[in-house]
Amino acid sequence: MRSIDLNCDLGESYGAWRMGEDEAVLAQISSANVACGFHAGDPDTMRRTVQLAVARGVAIGAHPSLPDLQGFGRRELAVSADEAYALTLYQIGALAAFARGAGGALHHVKPHGALYNMAARDAALAAAIAAAVADFDRGLILVGLAGSALPQAGRAAGLAVAAEAFCDRRYRADGSLTPRRDAGAVIHDIDAAVAQGLSIALRGEATAGDGSRVAIAADTLCIHGDRPDAAAFARRLRSALGEAGVTIAAPVGGAQA
Repeated sequence: MRSIDLNCDLGESYGAWRMGEDEAVLAQISSANVACGFHAGDPDTMRRTVQLAVARGVAIGAHPSLPDLQGFGRRELAVSADEAYALTLYQIGALAAFARGAGGALHHVKPHGALYNMAARDAALAAAIAAAVADFDRGLILVGLAGSALPQAGRAAGLAVAAEAFCDRRYRADGSLTPRRDAGAVIHDIDAAVAQGLSIALRGEATAGDGSRVAIAADTLCIHGDRPDAAAFARRLRSALGEAGVTIAAPVGGAQA
């Protein structure tokens, strides 16, 4: 029976500003990527999100980003490999403390936004992020875009990796994600996004923006927690996968939350 992980970026509220339907989404997923304060999240939000994940038995991951609260971590910044290493290690350590305090353990690391996309194509940045994860805990899983430099760097560092695919992002013919600034980059329609998730999970492929078929070997599917319909989408996707005979489980390789 086919098995795949469902992950979601959560804990992205900040102060009095609230984003997402985290508690409802947690009921549908197997892995949570928790914002660590650089693009979203704050100590109270991090703690609460981790506690909810532990209560649900959902694997806990750090979701480090570039230091860009105003841009939600989606603007590219000129950072060196050394800076990428330091900011990644810093954020992993912060989230791991909350996981430990809640009686859980860190399971994986998935970079966020611009840092994720930069590391997908920049081998030096990817290697720096992988080194930070390995130096913190070699039992952690590194999550990165399927077929990109980030999973390659993780394997080279001796880490278990999870190749990630996106249900609600349009792909380009080379397997990269269409930049968010481009029209049609985000698939807002739930039916279309669920259909793409099923195609990736069952057939290992998606349709690119130009109509070509893109091969994608994925271990985990991402649900964006900042979608206004994130909970409904998560329920629909999980139900559709179940009806297709796909089980939902976190990747094996790290400490379980």
